[in-house]
Amino acid sequence: MKSGSRLEKILEQGNFAVTAELGPPMSADAEVIAKKAAILNGTADAFNVTDNQTAVVRMSSIAASAICVKEGIEPIMQMVCRDRNRIAMQSDILGAVALGIRNCLCLSGDHQSFGRAGKLLGHPGAKNVYDVDSINLISILRTMRDEHKQQGGDPIKSDVPLFIGAAWTPLGDPVDFRVIRLGKKIQAGADFVQTQGIYDVERFSDAMKKAREKGFHEKTAILAGIIVPKSAGMLNYMNTSVAGVSVPEKMIQRMSQAENPKEEGIKITIELINEIRKIEGVRGVHIQPIEWETAMQEISGKANLLPRPETA
Repeated sequence: MKSGSRLEKILEQGNFAVTAELGPPMSADAEVIAKKAAILNGTADAFNVTDNQTAVVRMSSIAASAICVKEGIEPIMQMVCRDRNRIAMQSDILGAVALGIRNCLCLSGDHQSFGRAGKLLGHPGAKNVYDVDSINLISILRTMRDEHKQQGGDPIKSDVPLFIGAAWTPLGDPVDFRVIRLGKKIQAGADFVQTQGIYDVERFSDAMKKAREKGFHEKTAILAGIIVPKSAGMLNYMNTSVAGVSVPEKMIQRMSQAENPKEEGIKITIELINEIRKIEGVRGVHIQPIEWETAMQEISGKANLLPRPETA
């Protein structure tokens, strides 16, 4: 085993993996994480802890992940390249492992201008870092784990057990380039991959076919992302404004005509899970309820994903 994490064991055992998302608060209130952990416990195998998503300052992903460990749920700590150079990243990784964190998802990070939206002022003038990109970060983590070396070559005098993850936006333009970039992430060392939110199953199935033709599904574990829809407006926004998200018009119409959009959103999520798990090479789903953690129990239950398998 590379890390001994529950997620790694679930996939090694050949089970269909389920991950979900836990967003840290815009505060130092640890109780928020504890309450979310209690709600989510048992609904998935591991939980992504976001790293200042949409460039909004929140409790650090390391601290929130450590609280998750304390509360008995397994975190997937997200790390973005936007905010740290390679020295800080490696230092944070060593600290995270010391705190019991065993999964890390490597991401580029949203542009800092995204933080100014709605009622939030954000930090649009903040300097981004991007000392390394997400592919470099994956490679750095693999070197730390497998060779016990820092990126500069200095030795690491301990094990660094990590299950390393990457993101894939299969429907982002240019589509043909996306599968090439997926291959680079796998070559760099991605043990598992979580995709951007999928609503157009037919197009995603085509992207998976291209991935299978290159054998990528046998080299990494691909988990399809599903963002739980709450309204037609949300679906329309994602279709027009979120890179790599494609929402069929009939789905937006269905939501717009629903008497209870949230109930309909859960139904759509369950239908998507059932369709996506039929696609060859998909080894799990990554469900993103986005500040609607209470929906996870119903979604996982009605999608026949519960109880989650035991691991040795």
